[in-house]
Amino acid sequence: MSVLTHIVYALAYLVAGGAVAVVLPEMRPDADPLLGWLAGGAVVLAGALVHDVVTRLERERIASRRIHRLHDTVEALAEEVARLRAAVAEESARPHAGPAGYDAVMQEVKLLQSLVTRLAERRAPRPPASAAPAVERRASVAAGEAPTAVPAQAPAAPMPAAPMPAGPMPAGPMDDASVLEAVREALEADRIDIYLQPIVSLPQRKHRFYEVFSRVRSGDGQQIMPDRYLEIAEREGLIATIDNLLLVRCIQLIRETERRQHSIGFFSNISAATLSDTDFMRRFLELMTRNQALVPKLVFELSQADLRAGGAVTLGILSQLSRLGFRFSMDQVSNLDFDVETLLRHEFRYVKLDRALVLDPARAARVAELRRRFADEGIDLIVEKIETEGQLVEILDTGFDFGQGYLFGEPRPSRKPG
Repeated sequence: MSVLTHIVYALAYLVAGGAVAVVLPEMRPDADPLLGWLAGGAVVLAGALVHDVVTRLERERIASRRIHRLHDTVEALAEEVARLRAAVAEESARPHAGPAGYDAVMQEVKLLQSLVTRLAERRAPRPPASAAPAVERRASVAAGEAPTAVPAQAPAAPMPAAPMPAGPMPAGPMDDASVLEAVREALEADRIDIYLQPIVSLPQRKHRFYEVFSRVRSGDGQQIMPDRYLEIAEREGLIATIDNLLLVRCIQLIRETERRQHSIGFFSNISAATLSDTDFMRRFLELMTRNQALVPKLVFELSQADLRAGGAVTLGILSQLSRLGFRFSMDQVSNLDFDVETLLRHEFRYVKLDRALVLDPARAARVAELRRRFADEGIDLIVEKIETEGQLVEILDTGFDFGQGYLFGEPRPSRKPG
């Protein structure tokens, strides 16, 4: 009971006792006045005893409630300890457990350290160079295929998701030098945000994969859009660093989903610059060799133009990755003349087609032929940029099994694994 309650109880029986002491002599004038005081004292004493009993009962009730809560807490802790013991036993049984797991974490740290070192080495001014190819492709991909209107449906994240901001903060006018400095600072301060967009099976709309995008956030919280920074980053040799950081984050995401027992895969764009970064790729392959179980969860994505421009060199690097178990996806398809044998030989198991291309009446026969051929060879076709229910109905009529677009979920920020 509160102090105020105790005061109210005490005042009640003190007033009652005083009233008895005053009223009793008036009711019986012939009685001894001392009798009134004795009766009043008896009332006060009885009230004090009742007050004490009530207080003890309340204390016992509170103590009992606390004991029950403590008992529930002990049981919950015992269950948590049992769960942790089971998790430790399961982790110990995995190939990457123990020293191998420690080595994997250290390799991730070394990869990140190498990225920061590369940034420091590239601080010296560099002469302008012509913009590298495929910048427009990377801008549209990193932007998450933004449509004219955004449906309300959002994807369910495979791990705890960070709150979605109301919208990217509009960046003020920035010249190329300011954008370059903002990108460098974002890399050094780990302000490259990771966004996820679902790829769903059709017609169930079940999330099967997530495509991973990177977004640059400046020191004042403004988001620099990909079409503003990608060309500059490509020209200054920073695209490989951004891609490398994205790959490390992908591995952390995959490990997190493994811990949470989610069966989900991730698509990550990879550039020719990253593939040709021998130091990073060597460390990355060493890391994945120690984490072989994570390899099937990561699909590298290359554009059709990058794959053709890379030629034998790019295909040779892809062969090394495929021998480790990696699979690949082709996106930004503009030419429907595929060398299917080459795709199969280098483990391309997914091809993304733009929704407008799929629904183009002039290409309907060729698209249908490709769908049948790829289905026979085990290559899945994914239709991109599906934004409305009407478009989905048209896609389902063509018999495609996978879709991606704002209808199924916009790119959402992923909380960094802790």
